[in-house]
Amino acid sequence: MVDAQLSARTLTALLGEWREGGSAYTALADRIRLLTIDGRIPVDTRLPAERELAEHLGLSRTTVTAAYRQLRELGFLQSVRGSGSVARLQGSPAMLSVPGDRGYLDLSKAAMPALPWLVDASRRGVEELPRHLGGAGFDPIGTPELRAAIAERYTARGLPTAPEQIMVTIGAQHAIALLSRALIGRGDRALIEQPTYPHAYEALRAAGARLVPVSSIPESRGPDTASPAAETAAFEQAIRQANPAMGYIMPDFHNPTGRSLGAEQRERILAAAARQGTVIVADETTAELDIDRLGSPLPMAAYGDAVLVGSVGKTVWGGLRVGWIRAERPLIRKLVGLRAPGDLGTPILEQLIVTELLPDMPRILELRREQLRAGRDHIEQLLAGRFPEWEVPHVHGGLATWVNLGSPVSSQLALAARNHGLLIAAGPRFGIDGAFERFLRLPISYSAEETTRAVDALALAWGSLLRHPVPDTGYLADVV
Repeated sequence: MVDAQLSARTLTALLGEWREGGSAYTALADRIRLLTIDGRIPVDTRLPAERELAEHLGLSRTTVTAAYRQLRELGFLQSVRGSGSVARLQGSPAMLSVPGDRGYLDLSKAAMPALPWLVDASRRGVEELPRHLGGAGFDPIGTPELRAAIAERYTARGLPTAPEQIMVTIGAQHAIALLSRALIGRGDRALIEQPTYPHAYEALRAAGARLVPVSSIPESRGPDTASPAAETAAFEQAIRQANPAMGYIMPDFHNPTGRSLGAEQRERILAAAARQGTVIVADETTAELDIDRLGSPLPMAAYGDAVLVGSVGKTVWGGLRVGWIRAERPLIRKLVGLRAPGDLGTPILEQLIVTELLPDMPRILELRREQLRAGRDHIEQLLAGRFPEWEVPHVHGGLATWVNLGSPVSSQLALAARNHGLLIAAGPRFGIDGAFERFLRLPISYSAEETTRAVDALALAWGSLLRHPVPDTGYLADVV
């Protein structure tokens, strides 16, 4: 079943600077393949008709026909007479990742391995389960114990919080999607950082939002990049001029750039939002993954009105699908009313496990700090030796580094890396409409062995690109 149709105009914007030396139809097929692999063209999306796409790209229809034929042969396109051509993936059409038994190393996800004592905490959670079995098991807001534990954690971080200000969700992504539905009306504007976490802007678009991007300043800033003060001024200007209903930001260890907002920046952004009636949603899923940041700002809501999103997906394990929203009581009540059509609540057992773990958060964070420090230092050393021409930021926390490749070849590098057994997310995956071809997000959260394998694969992929160089067109050179 076809879920959506992609216009020639939209696909042209997604393609960006796709042309290179060699066959035009091969280059076009490769770029569409990359867009499908990393999710920018969702599976089951109908692609534009060959004639329409050829007109928008200034190509002959023969070239587009050949590109579509190559995609069909590779398993990335299915064409049915009378129904057009639909995006597919090799194997199961619903799967966006390659199964591990094919030998791929997947660094497309910035995530930590499971906490070593997760099994013990799970056993304790199971022991608490019998006292909950007498009820219906449907829990749209969260168990009282977990809401109290989350509130206590915020209070310990310097933001006094009551359990009534907490709603437990099925991970942070569920929280973002639910807030988007609650705060956005179709056609409303939504402020968003650029680049940003891709599933956030997808949730906003699904809610009907018109996106208003503001450039995020990378953790490591070259001589030609804007300052944090300029970034803050850009936020203020965008809020004042666009009057967005909602703003989504990651104030701590931003994904993917790694930057954190200072206390003054937080105050100014929230003050500007308050003047316009804009609700700021701050994603704090990586906020406590501090390695060696100088100074630790308070949670965003300590500086003004803000809704906070958190989870244990980055600190404990991504397979433990528990997140939360911290907001004022009226919004919590509204969210409970909106939730039922999508789900009936967060699983009780997983809530019990997280309740066992939250009091142990200082020890958890100390372990993660050491793991991330080792991962960061190792990947910086490897990249400096293999790719001295790349600009590798020295991040102070979070899960990834935002590498400047120096040339707009990120999508091509991601494709080439797959040929050497490595899955990575190209820079444009974090931008809107194909931006950030000069950048590559590399996680710092994997083991030394995995990171070494990944850099070895990148070196082989980079070498294949150097043997077939792409002209530096200056495409998006000023996006940093």
